Amino acid sequence: MKRIAKVMASVLLLSTVLTACGSSNGGATIETVAKTEAATEAAKDDKAETEAATEAAEADSDYHIGIVTGSVSQSEDDRRGAEAFQAKYGEDRVILATYPDNFTEELETTVQTIVNLSDDPEMKAIIVNQAIPGTTEAFRQIKERRPDIICIAGESHEDLPEIGSAADLVCNNDFVARGYLIIRTAHELGCDTFVHISFPRHLSYETMSRRVAIMKAACEEFGMNFVMESAPDPTTDVGVPGAQAYIAEHVPEWVEKYGQNSAYFCTNDAHTEPLLRGLLENGGYFIEADLPSPLMGYPGALGLDLTEEAGDFTKILAKVESAVVEKGGAGRFGTWAYSYGYTVSAGLAQHAMNVIDGNSELTDIDDISKAYEEFSPGAAWNGSNYTNADTGVKADNTFLIYQDTYIMGDPGKYMGSTEIEVPEKYFTTK
Repeated sequence: MKRIAKVMASVLLLSTVLTACGSSNGGATIETVAKTEAATEAAKDDKAETEAATEAAEADSDYHIGIVTGSVSQSEDDRRGAEAFQAKYGEDRVILATYPDNFTEELETTVQTIVNLSDDPEMKAIIVNQAIPGTTEAFRQIKERRPDIICIAGESHEDLPEIGSAADLVCNNDFVARGYLIIRTAHELGCDTFVHISFPRHLSYETMSRRVAIMKAACEEFGMNFVMESAPDPTTDVGVPGAQAYIAEHVPEWVEKYGQNSAYFCTNDAHTEPLLRGLLENGGYFIEADLPSPLMGYPGALGLDLTEEAGDFTKILAKVESAVVEKGGAGRFGTWAYSYGYTVSAGLAQHAMNVIDGNSELTDIDDISKAYEEFSPGAAWNGSNYTNADTGVKADNTFLIYQDTYIMGDPGKYMGSTEIEVPEKYFTTK
């Protein structure tokens, strides 16, 4: 009996151990499976979220930016800047358009050219440089149908309060600061007379008429003579050839009349090349163009082929400067190191992209300058909000910007224009 009892006890003990082991193994298996399934589901959720975020990012970046400029014959730098931006981001994202050369006579076509870009459902921003007459109306029409599109005006020909009422952002060259600084620079270089060349249409613009007033006042401050000369408007029947022929014919007469220490300034791009050519041949000074650039008038006036240097403004400036010095123009001819028109077209488009992507504020002057600097590395820029001369009120969405003046020579030199404080009285001179 004792033996049977021992056997039964052993069987019972073994049974208990096996049962315990079986319960332990079974429990571990269920828990592991549950954890694995939960991890798998979590991974699936993470993957779904990642894919959704990627799709959203792709959708956010799948937008278009439109840039409207003049033609190569009228505004080459503006167009080249637009092309540079398109080359950087692709033709599928950047859409270019050109307004008519004779935009004053083809106002409806001009307006429609700008408005047509808003037909694109993916269009998020439209930049017009230069913002010629008709841009305000075009922006108003765009805002009526597509208020989501950011409308930006570069170098407006229309009164700044007017274009500012329709555009989200307006950026012009600083006609106030430059009106003073160009005269100051001419004085520093030894000039005694400043000759301003223009025509009625341009002088009807607030920006240009105020700049003339500022230049006159600055000439008085520095003891210089201020002279106005008239030339044909290239958008009239005479066209660009007729307007350029007039300048070429009259430069020798002007230099003889006003002397070797006279400085010249013209308000029209097409006038610039024959003016430069005439001054290189006859004497006189040229501080900088209305919209400065080493490409503005200089290549044609000097007979330069800049094909190999295209897009590299350091090399472009060096080649232009060398040719100017060779022609005897050292110390008499100036420019901005980087093209204004080129930088405005590309820089404003870059700024629009930065704003759309959430990396910049639309009306932050530092953000605007940062975008400009992407296409003018190393250049010094300065600027401020536009001030209404009648009210003294600064506009929130309108900015005046300028770059330092470079006088070509052997060596050339920057004039430090961006570091000079312009007297406050000039901001309300008209």
